[in-house]
Amino acid sequence: MVTALAREELRRAAVGRPTAVTIGVFDGVHRGHQALLERLRARADRDSLAAVVVTFHPNPRQVIRPDLPLQYLTSLEDRLDLLMHSGVASVAQVTFTSELAQSDAPDFVRLLKEELQLALLVVGPDFALGRGRGGDVATLRALGDELGFGVEVIEFLQDDSGRVSSTDIRGALATGDIGRVSSLLGRRFSLHGPVVLGLERGRSIGFPTANVAVGADRALPAAGVYATIAHVGGRTYPSVTNIGVRPTFGEGDAMTVECHLLDFEGDLYGRDLRVELTRRLRGEVKFDGPDALKAQIRKDCDAARAELTSLTAESSAP
Repeated sequence: MVTALAREELRRAAVGRPTAVTIGVFDGVHRGHQALLERLRARADRDSLAAVVVTFHPNPRQVIRPDLPLQYLTSLEDRLDLLMHSGVASVAQVTFTSELAQSDAPDFVRLLKEELQLALLVVGPDFALGRGRGGDVATLRALGDELGFGVEVIEFLQDDSGRVSSTDIRGALATGDIGRVSSLLGRRFSLHGPVVLGLERGRSIGFPTANVAVGADRALPAAGVYATIAHVGGRTYPSVTNIGVRPTFGEGDAMTVECHLLDFEGDLYGRDLRVELTRRLRGEVKFDGPDALKAQIRKDCDAARAELTSLTAESSAP
């Protein structure tokens, strides 16, 4: 059983000629995904096909096992943007519903054949499609022989610590190992959202912060203070970002993302702010009071400026 919604979403992504397709969630669009996309483009060029990515949202795991919490490394908007800028011809966002979860692999593959003119399917070695993951690589190859498309399997990208995966990135985030996260992603980890009105604790002690409203489904790094690069209005600013629960003021256990821009004066309320994390400076600490916190924030600002100056020097080195 395939849904009319899935058919329409694939139809909107059709490019009018035969395609090489890869399928997945692609959360994070990390280096492993990038390697797969590079191979997809190469095989598409080799066979004069259009490269197309099919990405599911929400993650099938959220539909099949809603009892298991899941947080995304990238927002859907960022994921689609990263995929489109990877050099493929088209990206099909397919809504993964409980009805689609009941589709058998042959039904979905036939849909790809009908709507995308599937000629080559490029997948990883553990890929499986359809209800109960019944469409493994062997099954897909048999379907390819029947329906007239090829199947190419791409091995996982490995680094010194093993396979590059979204699970590994979440693990590194959970410990605040931003260097590892950046290495696995192939870019800096970032968070973004509108700046909303907070309690103005930072302003009251001389360090105004932008309270960034990050989606509740986004994965956050370990609580602490980070050297960051803030992007707003087409400009970038060195910054310090606190991610945590503000224990000094005892304001509950809701995680917040608060960014202090080092060289900025003005009102940021309502504007979209993107924060790139470069290094964790320290963990979150409960101080004796505002004066002790203020003294530490001065040190954090100095450390962040030194970190970001060093990064600038490295990037400009011959």
